[in-house]
Amino acid sequence: MHIYTTERFVLPLPPGHRFPMSKYSALRERIDLALRSGEIDPCTIELLEPPAATDAQILLAHNADYLYKVSAGEMTRDDIKRLGFPWSPELIERSRRSSGATIEAARSALVHGFGANLAGGTHHAYADRAEGFCIFNDSVIAARVLQKEQLVQRVLIVDGDVHQGNGTAAITRQDPSIFTFSIHSERNYPFVKETSDLDCGLPDETGDDAYLAALDEGLAACARRFPQPDLVLFLAGADPFEGDKMGRLALTKAGLRARDRLVYRFCEQYDLPVAISMAGGYSPRVEDIVEIHFATVLEGICWNLQRRDRR
Repeated sequence: MHIYTTERFVLPLPPGHRFPMSKYSALRERIDLALRSGEIDPCTIELLEPPAATDAQILLAHNADYLYKVSAGEMTRDDIKRLGFPWSPELIERSRRSSGATIEAARSALVHGFGANLAGGTHHAYADRAEGFCIFNDSVIAARVLQKEQLVQRVLIVDGDVHQGNGTAAITRQDPSIFTFSIHSERNYPFVKETSDLDCGLPDETGDDAYLAALDEGLAACARRFPQPDLVLFLAGADPFEGDKMGRLALTKAGLRARDRLVYRFCEQYDLPVAISMAGGYSPRVEDIVEIHFATVLEGICWNLQRRDRR
């Protein structure tokens, strides 16, 4: 199983910036510790450097004018405000690498059953604009790259970030080969939402039991409405956590682990490969974010090994 990570995921930001950029290096360090301690068997995974997504790959989801504008640093002040990051060459390299990581994690899933990008989940990026810390929509790019290469035909995107995947919904609106399921906080950003193939907007302070029931119902609806996909892309956001400062939901860490298991069991039930990305997480304590992301990765590795044994 392949897990994709790079130092380039960590973008230099101004002091006091609200995005917890350090979570990416801390998550890599946590996985390294698990490999050294035997918590993860080193024989089961490879940690790999992702390639940068090419222009041709990015253009499967984004407009040429937009790609030129962001690559050349010609974003306006309003563009930068909507994005939430200052422009820099490192930002574009990070965004290309993150998209490349999701592409390669999806390839790994097709071969091994499971793959992971230790960043990604940039679901607010539209075809023609950046938004909400997202430049390129890695999930749509990955889905369309694999479709173009005739490795898959139908892709299910399960978006578990606390914020609706508005960019993903908009880009794929007229694309029946990609089904988008977003389970999110209804009263949270984006305040004007797009229409996914399936949206589950939850009220403030939704806890474990209600969330898991809604997710279970949503996954069952995906199976009915979009049967037999070739691949699942799971955005495993840490921001539904009760301690998240941008979340508005109230899941415990145990509830988030149960969320992950529910998605993985769904994939096993229908014999589906799954690639995961980390998406959001904004708890005041970076340690909480890392613990949640690590649990998602560890659960996926263990589940996939057990799935192989059960076959």
